[in-house]
Formats: sequence, structure tokens, C-alpha cells
Amino acid sequence: MNALTPYAAFFMRLAVGGVFLIHGIAKFEHGIGATAHFLASLGFPFATIFALILITIETIGALCVLLGILTRAWAAAMALEMVVAILAAKLPNHGNFELEALLLAGAVTLVALGDGPLSVAVRFKPSST
Repeated sequence: MNALTPYAAFFMRLAVGGVFLIHGIAKFEHGIGATAHFLASLGFPFATIFALILITIETIGALCVLLGILTRAWAAAMALEMVVAILAAKLPNHGNFELEALLLAGAVTLVALGDGPLSVAVRFKPSST
């Protein structure tokens, strides 16, 4: 293990959280209705509810991941979202899913790594001394 290993989570949080946030802001700007319409076109029931869930994961969740707050929980939600995106949207339409696969891998990595030492949450954790 080298000296930078403890900081791997920080760089992964920046990458995964940043991409999710960009996509979440775009969904937010287009509106819940547009996101729900897209989900309904894929055959999702309760599309409006799922649109709200997606926008929440991709904005609030992404901000939490970027800051290192509840990283494992939000990353697990992001990983699940990417599995559903690949299986429901990309594969049936023979679409490219490289981005979704990379985000899935990054999110799973964050589930394993957690917040890391460069996070807001580390300030609230009890010291081990």
C-alpha cells in the first residue's frame, strides 16, 4: 500500500458524485414531468415516483457523495440505479452502456471504501484514541 491509498475514496467520490450531479441537475432542469415521461416510455409503472427518486439520488445523493456524507448508502442507491438503467434502458435498445457500467463500478467501489479520510463525515466520527 502506498501513501495515497487512503485518499482513493476522495478521488472516486469526486468522479462518481460529479457525474451523477451533472445528470441530476439536467433532469431537474427538464422537470419531473419530462423524466417521468421518459421512464413511462420505458414501461416503468409509477413513473413520477421513480422520477422523484432518480432526481433525489442524482442531486442530493451526489452532493452527499461529493462531501463524503453517508457515502456507502448513497453509493449503493447509485449502483442500483445503474443496474436498472443498464437492464431497462440500455440493453433492450442495444445502446452503449459504457458510462453506466463505469458509474456502477465506481459506486460499488465507494460502497467498499466508504467516505475516506477527506470527508465532511470524518469530522463527526468519534476518534479511535
